[in-house]
Amino acid sequence: MSESRMEFRLKNTPTECVQSVKFGPTSSQFLLVASWDKSVRLYDVVNNNMRLQYSHNGAVLDCCFQDAVHAYSGGLDNTLKMFDLNTNSESVVGTHDAPIRCVEYCPEVNMVITGSWDSNLKLWDPRGPRAAGTFQQPNKVYTMALCGEKIVVGTASRKVMVWDLRNMGFALQRRESSLKYQTRCIKCFPNKQGYVVSSIEGRVAVEYLDPSPEVQKKKYAFKCHRLKEDGIEKIYPVNAISFHNGYNTFATGGSDGYVNIWDGFNKKRLCQFHPYPTSISSLSFSNDGNTLAISCSYLYEQEEINPMPETCIFIRNVTDQETKPK
Repeated sequence: MSESRMEFRLKNTPTECVQSVKFGPTSSQFLLVASWDKSVRLYDVVNNNMRLQYSHNGAVLDCCFQDAVHAYSGGLDNTLKMFDLNTNSESVVGTHDAPIRCVEYCPEVNMVITGSWDSNLKLWDPRGPRAAGTFQQPNKVYTMALCGEKIVVGTASRKVMVWDLRNMGFALQRRESSLKYQTRCIKCFPNKQGYVVSSIEGRVAVEYLDPSPEVQKKKYAFKCHRLKEDGIEKIYPVNAISFHNGYNTFATGGSDGYVNIWDGFNKKRLCQFHPYPTSISSLSFSNDGNTLAISCSYLYEQEEINPMPETCIFIRNVTDQETKPK
C-alpha cells in the first residue's frame, strides 16, 4: 500500500484542540471527535467526510458511542448530552458541578459513566435518561477506562480507583499510580487482566488488577516519548493510549509528536511511526484493529509558538507487522 493509502488526513477537522477521538463500537467507518471549539463531529473516515456536528456551550472534553446511532458527550459546560445520529436530535441527560472530563458507555451494565472535576463519578441509565447514582472519588477525575463491568479511575494526586459497576457500594481497590508524576491517561487491556497508565513525565506503567503478590510482581514501568537534543534529554507528556482489541498491544501518543506501538506483555516496542506535526492529543484503534485515528493538537506545554501548529486528524491503516506481538 502506498503511504497515501496507508495514512491520510481527515477533511473539515476542528481548528481548535481535539481532546478525544473515538471509533464506533462495531464499525471502523465512523469516528466521533470532541474539540475545544465546543463541537462534537461525526466523520465517515471511509469516504473522508464530516457527516454531522452538534455543539455544547463550552469546550467538549470527551465523547463516546453508546451504539451505532447514539453519542454522548461532556465538557466545560458541566453538561452530559445525548445525540441521536439518525434523527439529528439532542437531549440534555444531566449535569455535574464542574467540567465533565470523561464519558464512557459500558455495554455490560448498559450505563453511561461520567467522571468530573467535581471529584464524582456519575452513572446514567440511557433508557431514562436519568442519573442512576453519584459516587465520590478521592480527587478530580482526569481519566477512566472500562475493563468489562469494572472501571478504573485515575484522579489528581496520582490516585487510582477500581470499581465494579454492578455494585458501587464500595471501591474494589484503592491504589496509587506507580508513576511519580501526574496521571495523564489510563486504558485497560482488552483481556481485562490489567491496565496501562501514563504520566506527564514520559513514562508508562503496566499494572495488573489481580492483587496477589505473584501477579503484582509482573508490573513494571518504562520510559518513552523522550528525545535527545544536543546531549540533553527532553521529556514529554504521554497524552494518549489506545489498545488493539485483538493483540492486546497498545499505541501511545506523546507531546513529542510521536506514536509508538508496544507489546506490554513482552516489554517490547514494536514500532514507531513518522513524526507528526505537533503533540498527539488522542488515539483510537477501531474495533477490528485495522485502523488508528491520531489527533494532533498543540497542547500549550510550552508558551505560545508562532505560527501555531494546525490541528489535524490522521487516519492510519495499520498492519499486523506494526501491531502483532513478534
